[in-house]
Amino acid sequence: MTTIVDFGDINSREVAEVLKNITDDFIVSSSEVDICRADKIIFPGAGSAKDVMKKIHLLNLFSVLRIIIDKPMLGIGLGMQIMCEHTSEGNLSCLGIFPGSIIKIENSNQSETHEGFDKVKIIKDCPLFIDIPNDSEFYFKHSYFLPINEFTVATSKRGDREFTSAIQKDLSFGVQFHPEKSGEAGLKLLENFIKI
Repeated sequence: MTTIVDFGDINSREVAEVLKNITDDFIVSSSEVDICRADKIIFPGAGSAKDVMKKIHLLNLFSVLRIIIDKPMLGIGLGMQIMCEHTSEGNLSCLGIFPGSIIKIENSNQSETHEGFDKVKIIKDCPLFIDIPNDSEFYFKHSYFLPINEFTVATSKRGDREFTSAIQKDLSFGVQFHPEKSGEAGLKLLENFIKI
């Protein structure tokens, strides 16, 4: 059974709607018990890091999410960023599952928000990308990013700056893009995660 962590935002419901095309063995919940019982966890996120971190603490999920690294966990969008050590958005300490600090997109020639479909370059073998062609396009919407580090498995570009679009450390995975908004490639990625 898969638990989609619910912070009350629309992103959790969007992921659930797409997941119905793959499996019916999932729930959407903010319950510590449901998260601990799950075989896999999907950790979506949209909005501000400060709001999500506040909800994590209010729901008493901070320790739970940090210790379930023995189960497959997929962070999506802001969820991936919150799984890192730190974010400069509000100068917050995060879950610390992935190393690195999230930094703001700064480009005087372009919008500070990276939005729309963009290519994802796979640079390391990762079970998320089985049967997904290299340079497939996924949907992004973010103003902060994770620089490339030793656990980066796929990259994308914003202007001339390359950043982490997917990361894996043991059974913990994160994607900066939104597979639930990425058509067939996104559906396949979610299916691959469910099969892990």
